[in-house]
Amino acid sequence: MIRVVLPAHLKNLARVSGEVRLEVVGGDSGAGPVTQRAVLDALEARYPVLLGTMRDRGTGKRRPLVRFYACEEDLSNDPPDTPLPDRVVAGAEPFIILGAMAGG
Repeated sequence: MIRVVLPAHLKNLARVSGEVRLEVVGGDSGAGPVTQRAVLDALEARYPVLLGTMRDRGTGKRRPLVRFYACEEDLSNDPPDTPLPDRVVAGAEPFIILGAMAGG
């Protein structure tokens, strides 16, 4: 069970409160490691209203002002198929999605 923390505006859009808990299978066959792509795929499948909010629908690339964190590490620039930390996969730590701030 993967724990996902969404920023307030995405919680409102998906009509959820607190953490989202997802069953996520890894890789294309389900036997591989759990990755950012797998988590985002599962999140968008469960909450289709989130499609296009965290990553571009066409390219699948992370949106510029969206950041991903886990285990006190910024995973935002990792390739989407990089395995997530074991503590996230075990449910001990959440996968955190943040909306970054811009401006001065």
